[in-house]
Amino acid sequence: MAEPLKIVEGNALTAQQKKDLLNRLARIEGQLRGVQKLIALAAEPADCEAVAQQMAAARKALDRSFVQLLTATVVTHSDGAEDLDAARAVAARLAALLDKFA
Repeated sequence: MAEPLKIVEGNALTAQQKKDLLNRLARIEGQLRGVQKLIALAAEPADCEAVAQQMAAARKALDRSFVQLLTATVVTHSDGAEDLDAARAVAARLAALLDKFA
């Protein structure tokens, strides 16, 4: 089993937010390994439906982790904003992220 990642302290996300995201991603990684096994073992046309269902579940889980990351970023960076202009700058950066990746 892989060694757990060392969580670096900083102001990007709190240690708990990082831990929560890493746990979610580890679950998604497990889902994807399961999908790989399903593909390897697929023998009948109906097996493809099970693969598609699991792929869709993994995709949805990854989308939710993306939202969790952005939500955590909003909370963390808004709390750390010195004034209204700094909070607006944080909001603008996050809006750009959403526009770029969502």
